[in-house]
Amino acid sequence: MAAEHTSVTPAEYMAHHLTFLNHPVGGDGGFWSLNIDTLVVSLVLGFVGLGFFYWIAKGATTGVPNKRQAFVEMFFDFVDREVRDIFHHGDRHRFVAPVALTVAVWVVLMNAMDFLPADFITWITSHLGLSHFRPVPTSDVNTTFALALSVWVLMILFAIRVKGAGGFAHELVASPFGGHPVLWPVNLAFNAVEYISKPLSHSLRLFGNMYAGEILFLLLWMLASAGISYGLGGIAASVASAVIGGIAWSIFHVLIVLLQAYIFMMLTIVYIAMAHESH
Repeated sequence: MAAEHTSVTPAEYMAHHLTFLNHPVGGDGGFWSLNIDTLVVSLVLGFVGLGFFYWIAKGATTGVPNKRQAFVEMFFDFVDREVRDIFHHGDRHRFVAPVALTVAVWVVLMNAMDFLPADFITWITSHLGLSHFRPVPTSDVNTTFALALSVWVLMILFAIRVKGAGGFAHELVASPFGGHPVLWPVNLAFNAVEYISKPLSHSLRLFGNMYAGEILFLLLWMLASAGISYGLGGIAASVASAVIGGIAWSIFHVLIVLLQAYIFMMLTIVYIAMAHESH
């Protein structure tokens, strides 16, 4: 696709790079289909994260840490401090802190795939016989919804574990306006809105930011090739503007990549902590 930029329209170029490597599951696909690129990249990055933890743990010492270990310990302390400030309902190191750390690392890795040039990825995958391949899992709403729903299920399970099934059900119909039977439908409606909005906001915030970043990078790459048909002057102008714009956006996008992972991690901690509280 990279070699064909001068023969395709901008709309075709964008559509090509924003199309998933989709595999239908029975019938005509539709809802029951798999985005193979999202699944493969997510799994690979998951193993990369596990390998990174293993590499650090294997080289860890009880004495003076090296730079690698010192950086990781600083990151661990940062995550642990954030969990400590929010979660006050038992041993945070047993489950909540490891979950927060896993979410943070995995989302950072998936977000960081956006820094790879889209045409470079296409050039590689085209030689593997793949017509489409999107390398940023978090720009796929299925990924962000899956992560958010996983956190949502954990929140429900913690709430049932702490309050019991009966206590959790009673809270749904008896808060926030009281336990009179007349108020049960109103309470249930309010709680339904709260429980439905959590995975929606949790997932769409991450997806929207990463999808927008992916589109902006594609526009910059397209700008770099737009001057080819206008001679050397056009090439120089377009490449210069794309390089300057690409560097500026990449620097800003580093903040987005890290900030979105941080927000997703913090909401994970907050939702699990809220499951332990009574209204």
